[in-house]
Amino acid sequence: MKLYLIIASLCFVQFSFGQDATNNPTSKIWSLEDCITYAIENNITIKDAGLNKNIAEVDYNKAKSSRLPNLFGSASQNFSSGNTIDPITSDYVTDQINSTNVGINSSMTLFQGNQISNQIKQNKILLEQSVFQEEIEKNSIVLNILETYLQALYSKESIVIAENNLDASEKEVLRAKARLDAGTIALNDYTEAQSQAATNKYNVISAKNNYQQYIIELKQLLELSPLENLEIETLDDNMDLINLNLNKIDVYNNALEFLPEIQASKLNIAANEKELDIAKGGFLPVLSLNGSIGSGYTSINDTTFSDQFDLNFNQKIGLSLTIPIFNRNQTKAAVQTATINIEKAEIQKQTTEKEVYKKVETAYQNALSAQEQVIASEASKEAAEQSYNLAQKKYELGDLSTTDLVISQNTYTNAQQNYLQAKYLNILYYQLLQFYQGNDIKL
Repeated sequence: MKLYLIIASLCFVQFSFGQDATNNPTSKIWSLEDCITYAIENNITIKDAGLNKNIAEVDYNKAKSSRLPNLFGSASQNFSSGNTIDPITSDYVTDQINSTNVGINSSMTLFQGNQISNQIKQNKILLEQSVFQEEIEKNSIVLNILETYLQALYSKESIVIAENNLDASEKEVLRAKARLDAGTIALNDYTEAQSQAATNKYNVISAKNNYQQYIIELKQLLELSPLENLEIETLDDNMDLINLNLNKIDVYNNALEFLPEIQASKLNIAANEKELDIAKGGFLPVLSLNGSIGSGYTSINDTTFSDQFDLNFNQKIGLSLTIPIFNRNQTKAAVQTATINIEKAEIQKQTTEKEVYKKVETAYQNALSAQEQVIASEASKEAAEQSYNLAQKKYELGDLSTTDLVISQNTYTNAQQNYLQAKYLNILYYQLLQFYQGNDIKL
């Protein structure tokens, strides 16, 4: 009873799977190159990195504008009564006064310990770094798509294997039923054949579900609508084995030149060095140019409003020099912090280089292993296939039990899966090595 409930549940899932495909009868066949191109243009993680780059560009332009003088306008209207000082004439009076003041003020920093120049240079470095950070996000999405795409292809081929096994096991059930009716096998042989068919049915549903899960993940990377159907391109048979003819040291050296995280770590050191220059500028004096123009009106003067504005018009220009003497060691602390951050940035660069080497070394060793596994698993698959074909013939002649036939079929299935896994691992790690050298990923 439990077995029938499982089969019924699996059939319902299969029906849902079929309905989903039927509702989208026409769909584009997506190649790996199509997925990568589309994701780079539409993935929200990449878009967010692009916005961070835009912010860095705004900060750079803002830093350049700090060289320019500022300009402020001011206007005030005041009323006072009693003993007060006239804001226009500066006379001490006892009266009610209405006064108006207007003016324009400007100031410009002429020298600030080269802090402005160094800030501009630092923001330019940070802008360049943000470009590499955007490339890092793009590469991350590209590698995620590569891995998910190959996993989806692996699951898609697993469906074919599972369906072939199901078809074979269903035929075996029919043969077992005929032999049971003829009295040549026991009931437990027939039920074992049924059990194997049910297991293979489960494997088909499971394989289809795995495929759909990877398709969902791929849709999310592409930012496609959940309602949009996505069908991926199947690989050619000549892609089964890729010969590895690469030197891992050459791959590593190319990766150091190509990967944006290396360039970003170098720029991180440069940005912190500029931060040190900015901090040291705090020890130097600041020279500023200031200027203003203005005029005003007061009610205690009998002159007209326009005449007073003309009479009270004033201009002022001057220089101000600020010399740092003691600021509670704030500048000293800033210099020490910047020095430490330079050392940390250098360590981070070394860490990044180590991580790159680990990735290259891992991909290279896995590629070698996968290449050998393809050859070994292909031989194992061919041997298991011959053994299974022979077992089927013996079973038809009554020279083999159902148990032995099931064992032979499972051995063949495992050999197929091992070969399929080795095949796609070989492709994956080869493509990773190509990527680390700056080559395009394509199948």
